[in-house]
Amino acid sequence: MKKFNIRKGDTVQVTAGNDKGKTGKVLEVVREKDRVIVEGINMVSKHTKPNAKYPQGGIVKQESGIHISNVSLIDPKTAQPVKVGHKVVDGKKIRYSKKSGEEIK
Repeated sequence: MKKFNIRKGDTVQVTAGNDKGKTGKVLEVVREKDRVIVEGINMVSKHTKPNAKYPQGGIVKQESGIHISNVSLIDPKTAQPVKVGHKVVDGKKIRYSKKSGEEIK
């Protein structure tokens, strides 16, 4: 089992690719493919047939996955990208910022 430092709901910054420097909220983590889907990042055009959601069909813009190595977690306190550490506190494993030492919720 691989260890990921990023979870759904975290705020991340893109470190590589066309959207480098942009930040967004993680909508989904795809563990099988080592990818994350980030709100407003890596937008692609998808051609859709008419259905209940899009009665006319057409071209829809949506987020696509980005490799987890190309995003960095944003420290909620300093608003800077940080490396993440793990430690056990009161029998519970928590994530913390290696820069500030603060716990990441």
